[in-house]
Amino acid sequence: MIKRNSWLVIVLLLFVACQPNKQKNEVQENRPILMVTIEPLRYFTEAIAGPRFTVESIVPRGSSPETYDPTPAQLLALADSRAYLRIGSIGFEQVWMDRLMANAPDLPVFNTSQGIDFILEDEGAEPHVWTSTVNARIIADNIATALCTLDSTHTAEYLHRRDSLMAVIAQTDSLCRSLLLRPDADRTFLIYHPALSYFARDYGLHQLPIEEAGKEPTPARLKALLDLCQKEKVNIIFVQPEFDRRNAELIARQTGTRIIPINPLSYDWQSEIIKAAKALAPNNNSK
Repeated sequence: MIKRNSWLVIVLLLFVACQPNKQKNEVQENRPILMVTIEPLRYFTEAIAGPRFTVESIVPRGSSPETYDPTPAQLLALADSRAYLRIGSIGFEQVWMDRLMANAPDLPVFNTSQGIDFILEDEGAEPHVWTSTVNARIIADNIATALCTLDSTHTAEYLHRRDSLMAVIAQTDSLCRSLLLRPDADRTFLIYHPALSYFARDYGLHQLPIEEAGKEPTPARLKALLDLCQKEKVNIIFVQPEFDRRNAELIARQTGTRIIPINPLSYDWQSEIIKAAKALAPNNNSK
């Protein structure tokens, strides 16, 4: 009888121990869903939304937002979500925005790049706005405004979390400036896909893209890049995981530059921005 009671106590203890996790999962499942385009925007949105919303990215980790096609399940999830926060004018949004809205015509949509001073190119605005701490502040403000519009009851919470995120952005900017505004910091860098245009503008840097109009560089382009590397004393080539790095390796072998992997599409926005700055800083840069 004692043994039987002991087993009963153990079972009861295990049941009680499982309840918090079960309740936590149920709470998460019952949260309204916000859809965003890319992982960096999910980072900003989660920082401000806190426990009030579940935030999901349409473009998954490791995929290119220039070429990604959403799955049927994602289209259904978007239609059932509370709102869609877009990053601005990245390739996925340009191709899919009309179709997404036709699939969910009543879905509130917020453009988090509203108010940004865009870098204008031949084909429109340069889309990688989140790689700038200046732009990140605007994005954070736009997210907070969107959340307060969707859920005015918790406005004070959203504004408090926005201010906390602003402090993180300010800290990131301060560290980058201390590294990149030194007289001996690298002023020019190569990058396969030109995703750091706004980062370069923030800190007075010169970005040299390897790809040409979104395509593999021609032999003439590669020759011009080799000459520029020598002329401008380039030390660093940034490469992103979703792009072929063979041309970057070719340039590196012929110029002695270092290849630094970066991921501007990472959820860990702060670490990626600081990583790029450290790579160009004199104390972290050696051939």
